[in-house]
Amino acid sequence: MEVSSIERLCLHLISSAFQRCRLSENLCRLSVVLNCSSASDPSLIRISISDTGSGICLEEFNDLTCTKEVGVAEKWDGLLSIQTTSICDYEIHHYNMNIRGNPSEIRLTTLPSISKNGSKFSGTEVSFSVSECIEILLREIKHFFQKMLVLKIPNVTADLVVEGGDFPGSRYETVFLASECNVSHFQSSYLECLKSGLEDYVLKHGNSVNTKCDSCFPCRENLKVGSGTAYHREGHKNAGLAMEAVIIINDFPTNPCCRSCSAITEVLYFEDFLPSSIPQSSLNALTSIGWKSYGLTLVSAMDQGGCALLEWGGNVSSYGQINVALHCYHRQLMIPGGHKIQSDQNLMKRAIKLALDDLKEKHEGTLLSENALKVLFLSVCHS
Repeated sequence: MEVSSIERLCLHLISSAFQRCRLSENLCRLSVVLNCSSASDPSLIRISISDTGSGICLEEFNDLTCTKEVGVAEKWDGLLSIQTTSICDYEIHHYNMNIRGNPSEIRLTTLPSISKNGSKFSGTEVSFSVSECIEILLREIKHFFQKMLVLKIPNVTADLVVEGGDFPGSRYETVFLASECNVSHFQSSYLECLKSGLEDYVLKHGNSVNTKCDSCFPCRENLKVGSGTAYHREGHKNAGLAMEAVIIINDFPTNPCCRSCSAITEVLYFEDFLPSSIPQSSLNALTSIGWKSYGLTLVSAMDQGGCALLEWGGNVSSYGQINVALHCYHRQLMIPGGHKIQSDQNLMKRAIKLALDDLKEKHEGTLLSENALKVLFLSVCHS
């Protein structure tokens, strides 16, 4: 992975921490602290990303390099401070890692370890100092956490803290509870968690493409939900992959603004339990789905700054706002930074079709094709 910005580096490190927490069998906490209290340099921010997960594997940093992008060298010296321990370790290991340059040139310095004095715990803290705009970092990190909540990973809670600066009381704190203290999520399948998470996301954020209209925030009883999971048969080269799809239609009241919002859908896409930009091949697959058999006309599928947007035509406003979440993951547990997912167009198309069929079956009269509507109209006329 090549880091193209300070924000991307932060999100990469937070993603790795999330994965370590997810792989742990215990309830874990992830904390991101931005400390901007340096009196000598107000623009200097100390960023700390810590977790109580399974402990770090230094190989996670093998593909992490400091970009040569103009301006980054002035913001960051490429130095990471790492403290980590696993449950079976007797010490907390401490390293400094300089990732400036090529992966083969990464310099690792081992510092004195700290005794755990017989305590049993695991966790990791990665920290570094940058000169960056605090508002930009806050926006990107909060948006990342909001998307992570859609997956509802049950054993992870996260908090974001800003210390110093112009914030009230020199301290700003936001806590994100993925499971909302709901024990039932620990027994739920990944698909059930994704359904519940997307419902909450829609109820909280409405149409995230256009949130200026308060009327675009629906009620739970107005949500029509369909879901499906597609797998490959044993022996297929991607037999270990699963693709989940959840589609929600907001059946909101007649409102000109809401109807205009319904023409655009943001696709929330995840890979191996992390938010991700949708691959171009998968974006192409979205355009080849037989939407018209469900009464939908897809005008275009586009990538806008890493966000996939679907533009609808025809009478889509008669349905309401359409929301889509897709999650492709390995069914076997993978270590952070492990095998990358190869996008599979057919798997995505099958999952979406299963979700559309499920929604259509649960909600009579929804997603009817043009021919079905004609038949229905004629039967009503003859009766």
